[in-house]
Amino acid sequence: MANWQIIVATVIFLTVYAFIISEKINRAVIAMCGAILMIILGIVDLETAYTQHIHWATIFLLLGLMILVGITNRSGLFQYIAIKTAQSANGDPLRILVRLAILTAVGGAFIDNVTIVLLIAPITIAIAQILHINPVPYLIMEILICNIGGASTLVGDPPNIMIGVAADISFNEFLVHITPIIIVLLIITIIYLKFCFRKHLHVDEQYKQKLMDIDANEYIQDTELAKKSIFAFALTLLGFFLHQYFNIEAATVALTGATLLMLIGVKESDLEEVFHSVEWITIFFFAALFVLVGGLVEVGIIKYISTWMIEVTGGNTGFTALALMWGAGLASSFVDNIPLVATLIPMVQDIGTQLALPQVELHTLWWSLALGACLGGNGTLIASSANLVVAGIAAREGTPISFVDFLKVSIPVTIGSLAVATIYVYLVFIKLGFA
Repeated sequence: MANWQIIVATVIFLTVYAFIISEKINRAVIAMCGAILMIILGIVDLETAYTQHIHWATIFLLLGLMILVGITNRSGLFQYIAIKTAQSANGDPLRILVRLAILTAVGGAFIDNVTIVLLIAPITIAIAQILHINPVPYLIMEILICNIGGASTLVGDPPNIMIGVAADISFNEFLVHITPIIIVLLIITIIYLKFCFRKHLHVDEQYKQKLMDIDANEYIQDTELAKKSIFAFALTLLGFFLHQYFNIEAATVALTGATLLMLIGVKESDLEEVFHSVEWITIFFFAALFVLVGGLVEVGIIKYISTWMIEVTGGNTGFTALALMWGAGLASSFVDNIPLVATLIPMVQDIGTQLALPQVELHTLWWSLALGACLGGNGTLIASSANLVVAGIAAREGTPISFVDFLKVSIPVTIGSLAVATIYVYLVFIKLGFA
């Protein structure tokens, strides 16, 4: 590569990144502009971009999950579950907080963060209005729990999907290595949130009864579709557990589940609406982002950064892993963790190549990156797409979330989560070598 190409690739990437952070232009559009410039200027060859840099397994996994969730949402199943969850607490606001936290964590483990908050946040506001209490504590809780819970599985958060595909890590490996520490962090966070919000959550008995009188069945719009959706989701989840034993990629499992649900649960006249429910902006954003990062790989910038990091850490895997986790955690507190992880993945791959790391040590780096990127999403209100979505819903409903008020709760959660994760990574992955 000529020197001018290295300079231009850097300028294009940083400019696109700046626009993504500023949100002045749709992030998919600006990412596509940058990717096209990379190709036009000869920094990335179109065929190379298509065959090497775009992670199609990530794209197809997201696509399958989006279709599954989109069809299920048409049945009203998610709204039914949310109402039943609140009613199971008998209208007690603190118990509702805990139950919604658990629902958010479980949902976030299997549905991407943006989708889960889009489903739960409006129902949460409706429940708060019935109880005549401020919904903001619940919404802040859902942001924090969603980002933590999403870190627990391969499919819970886009950064995990990207890491899993790039590192060839299975769904079960995420369950074994990451889920245990996430469960611990969820328990600690829920206890902390109960302590933080206990003074703000008091409800009169008459409003509790009003919540209990709601018929959750009225939220089910299509009973047959709800049953078929549960069946398809159960099969897809089973496929995620078993895919590594049959040498089938997780993307294939997700697409199979989506296709099955379309076949048995959607009329032909409704198929077009189902495909319209896919978040195509996100799909194109990912594809363009992969090409942009591919440009940095082609001109050697990623290799230069990884070499510099090896020099700084002295090639010590443990030090590198912890630096990677905290670096990703702090960075993703201010920028979207999706482009951040897309940039760091080739760097980790190059570090592994340069140091000729065995699988255990390389996986330590991957687990550290996953934890840092996901947990850092709680740092500020602009740290992840899910945070911004909830903030937007809250503002639209007349109950805006203050940036400062969010920080008062989120900073202790973020720093505390990264500190606990540091102990876990050091003891389990570095000392015991269980990676």
